[in-house]
Amino acid sequence: MALATQLRCASTRPPPGVTAVTPFDVQRYAGRWYELARLDHAFERGMTDVTATYTAQADGSVRVVNRGFDTEKNAWREAVGKALFTGDVGTASLKVSFFGPFYGGYHVAALDADYQWALVVGPDRSYCWILSRTKQLPPGVREQLIARANALGIDTQALIWVTHERTDPQP
Repeated sequence: MALATQLRCASTRPPPGVTAVTPFDVQRYAGRWYELARLDHAFERGMTDVTATYTAQADGSVRVVNRGFDTEKNAWREAVGKALFTGDVGTASLKVSFFGPFYGGYHVAALDADYQWALVVGPDRSYCWILSRTKQLPPGVREQLIARANALGIDTQALIWVTHERTDPQP
């Protein structure tokens, strides 16, 4: 959901002009994030209550579990993947795979000092997510993230704001 099948053959580098956050601590980033906004792609179309859970692994990789409620099928969907740093582990630039050797870029372009919200850009500007540790952001923070995404060339008018009204049976 935060990244999925369409990214499998995409670039693993950030788009020109997008710089990944540094310093970055994967242990602090680990855990559950709520997807508050995204750009539309078929792999998430119609999904609500989307979360991404990241777990640092002993081998340096990150386990990624994306879950969301498919309103068309009236069922929860889950995708499990693996993320690897594309360079220094202190830089929030990773590549994520949900299908074997095919990876797509995952770049944290803005991050709260307390790791409470993040702006993530994919391999190009048509992939963007606003993530939060909570189901809502304070209005000022929301506007700040929209402005930052806009400054990076993201079409913020196209952002889909994700509802979080259901309780995920698998936290």
